[in-house]
Amino acid sequence: MLGRLRMSGWQIIESPEAADVILVNTCSFIEAAANESIDTILALAAYKKTGACRRLIVTGCLPERYQEDLAESLPEVDVFLGTGAYDEIERAVRNSLPQGVCLLPDPNRTTLETAQAPRVLSSPHLAYLKVAEGCAGRCTYCIIPKLRGNHRSRPLADVVAEARSLVGVGVRELVLVAQDTTRYGGDLTPPADLNRLLLALSDLSEDIWIRFLYGHPSRLDTATIKTVAERDNICSYFDLPIQHASDRVLRRMGREYTRQDLLRLFDTIAELAPEAALRTTVMVGFPGETEADVDALISFMEAVRFDHLGAFAYSDAEDLPSHRLSGHVPEKIVQSRLDRVMRRQQEISEETNGKFLDQTLTVLVEEQLETNLFLGRHALQAPEVDGTTYIHVKAPQEMITIGEFVQVRIFDTLAYDLAGNVL
Repeated sequence: MLGRLRMSGWQIIESPEAADVILVNTCSFIEAAANESIDTILALAAYKKTGACRRLIVTGCLPERYQEDLAESLPEVDVFLGTGAYDEIERAVRNSLPQGVCLLPDPNRTTLETAQAPRVLSSPHLAYLKVAEGCAGRCTYCIIPKLRGNHRSRPLADVVAEARSLVGVGVRELVLVAQDTTRYGGDLTPPADLNRLLLALSDLSEDIWIRFLYGHPSRLDTATIKTVAERDNICSYFDLPIQHASDRVLRRMGREYTRQDLLRLFDTIAELAPEAALRTTVMVGFPGETEADVDALISFMEAVRFDHLGAFAYSDAEDLPSHRLSGHVPEKIVQSRLDRVMRRQQEISEETNGKFLDQTLTVLVEEQLETNLFLGRHALQAPEVDGTTYIHVKAPQEMITIGEFVQVRIFDTLAYDLAGNVL
């Protein structure tokens, strides 16, 4: 959307009080995200009275999920664009659409972006590279297939062409994303797969990092694991949201594996890529979950020892199949279970991070905090979701540059973050 706007001559600014048009791109996957989106919309709507704002536009999953009901409840908004209407953004900003309109084309009919599409990078050294859209899964707690449509992969050559362009303008890390990256390519003719895509991207340059997020545990194959282990420019990092580790809960969630399947998978990763970092996401408070199920989850965490783990509470809504399940867990109990899971993971993370003490790591420099203090990440830390590495510089500050790789000797390890001296 930003690429289209800039190509049409619009200037992107950071201060909402000075903006002629304010655009809010929203999430509605869980209740907390929807509430945050609405709070943000209402806060920014005030600039129509106190600032320069003439139009307020809301896009993405919130209007896609709540549709005309949302438009009726937020008269402050001038235009609503669903997930399949992102290509209407220039008309919306230009005031070429009726006041209060809610455009909701079928996401399944939306044309996928191509390498030639205009784009604005949020960071000069990092880019998210979307390889597919939509999801073919039908997990009972998830609204994503309704909001984003069925799984559709971009052609492999087109993804590689965009990656080549990004590397050409100085991007140092490519992060592959989709609702399910491990399903990539199976719907193409001829079929492709994530492993072939990783190999093709790896061949572009030795001086970049490549990682993929949002893999599905039942679709990560041995060939992909071996490729990650063998290619130096592919981060040895596996992001595999398991959601739970109790077989009973997994069945009710509609997941496609058992606890034993997960153990076999993580054993295979440990065997083929022993230096790899493991990240996962788990949900607590799913309908019917018991304390014994939480015990099973924590014992699984202790057995696998994830480097990074995020936990969130089950979010109920009437448009979810899980809403009709029995045994909904009281909010107070859910929060207690969430706290228990995160306390244990913090202990595991702190113990796991200790292995980096006195080690020298390659770190991507991302931000300057003080004259001789920078912030970055090593290959086993993904952007935005994991910890960071604090880089202490004794030499003059111009000797370290944002967006470059540097060698850092670690002198302190915390639960999530590391600290070290640049070499």
